[in-house]
Parts: sequence; structure tokens; C-alpha cells
Amino acid sequence: MSPIPVCTPRLAEHRLQSGQHPISNLPQYHRFITTHNPAGQAVVHSHNPFAWAAYDNNNLAFSVPYTTSSFPADLNDDADIAAHERVLASGTLGLVHPRGTVLRAVDFAPGYACGMHRTQSLDYGIVMEGAVDMVLDGGEVHRLRRGDVAVQRATQHQWVNASRTEWARMMFVLQDCGEVRVGGVRMAEDLGTNSGLPPSGN
Repeated sequence: MSPIPVCTPRLAEHRLQSGQHPISNLPQYHRFITTHNPAGQAVVHSHNPFAWAAYDNNNLAFSVPYTTSSFPADLNDDADIAAHERVLASGTLGLVHPRGTVLRAVDFAPGYACGMHRTQSLDYGIVMEGAVDMVLDGGEVHRLRRGDVAVQRATQHQWVNASRTEWARMMFVLQDCGEVRVGGVRMAEDLGTNSGLPPSGN
């Protein structure tokens, strides 16, 4: 049996493609952003397929449908939409957006394991397709199946696609949080060999 592929420390240098189609065989998702017309009625501002960026020899893919840059978010005059577009265009978005949120879809190739990592954030991770093992640095391993939710609270963890033959997908909402300390030690961001993304800066 071949070893599980693991993210490498220089993963950012191995980004292979970016486009409007998933690299996996999983369904394409679409984003619908709403707004108000001049009469105050709800309308769709924009509708787009998810844009995907592939990493690590096509074993991992990210899509970021939306971000916010403040809390509470400012929705007046579509300020949040403009802020999201600026964040993506900057090319500096880490796993977490300081003082904001990140909505991120992640596709994992069969058998793929990302590196052990921690973000300074409160994250909701929902399994959309397949089964994913949540591995914690304390030694626990929990299998999450479609619809299961992980509430990650600035802890060291790893995601492993439990299948050797099928892709898996998770959807994450990552929310910036204040410093977390355990026994006087700060639980700061530790990207390990995870994503190849820049530090979040929070």
C-alpha cells in the first residue's frame, strides 16, 4: 500500500492551477450573493461558480467563496462585497482573516493527509462529501461523515481523507478569535506543513 501523501513545507510553490472547475470529481458549487434593490427588495447581486486553486500535485484544492473584514460586517452600499474582492485580489489571505471571517471549501484527494496545524480562530468544519478523520495532537482520532461538524477552537489538528479511492470535501467557516492561553502558554497559529498559505497575521 502506498504511503498517504502529506503536505510539504514548500507547498505554496507547488500550486498547479487555478480555475472555475474542481480538480476532483465532486460537484461544482455555486455562490449566490444577495443585496437590495432601490425599493429595498432582495435581489441577487451576483452568481458565480466556485473558483478553485490546486496544490501539492493536485492532491488538495481550496476555494474561498467569501470573506468578511470586520465584525459586525458592514453591509451598507455593498461595502462587504467590495472588501471581499480587495482581500482576494491582494493575494495575502492566510487561513484566517484578522478581525473577519473566511468561508473556504477544501477538497482532499483519496488518502490525502494535511499536516498537523493550528490557527488562532474558531472554526466550523462541515463534511460535505466523503469521510474525513480529524486527528488531534492529544492522540484522538475521530471519523467525520457527511453532515458531521467539527468545532475547532484553536487546537492542533490534522485532516485525513479516510478513503483510498474517493475524494472528500469539507466546508469551513474560520472566524478570528482573541489570544488563547493554556497554562500561561499562548496557543498561537502554527501552520506546520499544512497549506503553503501566508501567515494569517492575527
